[in-house]
Amino acid sequence: MADSGQALAHRLRQLRVQQWPDKRIKQPQLAQALNVSVPLISSWENEANPKVPPVSRLEAYALLFCSHRSLRADDLVPLAEAELTMEESQLRDKLLQELLDLRAAALNHGPSPSSAPAVANPWQFDDGRQVVIVCTRLPDSWLARMPYVDPDDPHHIELYTYADLDSLFELHGHIRAFNPASEIRRHTAKELEPDDLTSHLVLLGGVDWNDLTTDVFQVLDLPVRQINDWESENGPYFSHGDRHFSPTLTDGMLREDVALFYRGPNPYNSRRTLTICNGMYGRGTLGVVRALTDTKFRDRNTEWIHERFGDGEAYALLSKVRVVRGQVITPDWTLDELRLVEWPD
Repeated sequence: MADSGQALAHRLRQLRVQQWPDKRIKQPQLAQALNVSVPLISSWENEANPKVPPVSRLEAYALLFCSHRSLRADDLVPLAEAELTMEESQLRDKLLQELLDLRAAALNHGPSPSSAPAVANPWQFDDGRQVVIVCTRLPDSWLARMPYVDPDDPHHIELYTYADLDSLFELHGHIRAFNPASEIRRHTAKELEPDDLTSHLVLLGGVDWNDLTTDVFQVLDLPVRQINDWESENGPYFSHGDRHFSPTLTDGMLREDVALFYRGPNPYNSRRTLTICNGMYGRGTLGVVRALTDTKFRDRNTEWIHERFGDGEAYALLSKVRVVRGQVITPDWTLDELRLVEWPD
């Protein structure tokens, strides 16, 4: 226990003294930021006779030291969680997990059952290989009405030609953060080269505009089909056997979408993965993306995937994505009422 306690004490002092090479934090500064006494800080850092901080204090440490922006002149002031960038949020989670594991070891509790899951997030590939996000290109009839999409325009903005920009923005940063050694690329389906197809593939958007999603659905023979019947009274839907699952609209406003998450081997290279995030509408796609990126839900959803599908190579989940006042609510896959189809059954 002494060694484990010493490891935690050493790490806490290391954060204070070495986290920012250009600024050495003094104990009174840290004590003020955490709203505790200086002797208490000393007791936590005392390797000869270490005291173990409560979880809430370690959460405060992680929030403080995940961002250089916590330094404000001579003061140390924690940021609000909502102020954190994607990279800062990832570092906060990593620091917290490390400190909680050290705390658990110091208390002889073994590995920490903390906020981070025991299994890797599906967006963590761990092999350093290239990841290619394949997006949908907006139809030419839409682009004709938009500014800055003409490549000859001096103000040309390439991303204006992409659909599902919310999902791309949300996902790109997370994949980069989880896989710092990997090259992360994004393309529309028509821009892909053979080397792209044999990378870790991530498909955003449905079969109506994303040609590659259409091709992959046919190759994989998935039990779930997407029917883009936009002109009929019933509208578009996903089907599973004789069951149909449609979005819910009220007075033309989207209230609930239906979205698919699929993970399996890449059909063009079995040593890489294929992931599909696909809603009937863009907000459904964003919801299923956020299920594994949102800090409030990604860990429990990751754990649910592991418990439900184990080490299965291929699995799929069709779920509801609620929309409240125009805002996407991240689906909690542990709730039975949000899960529509799970495969394998």
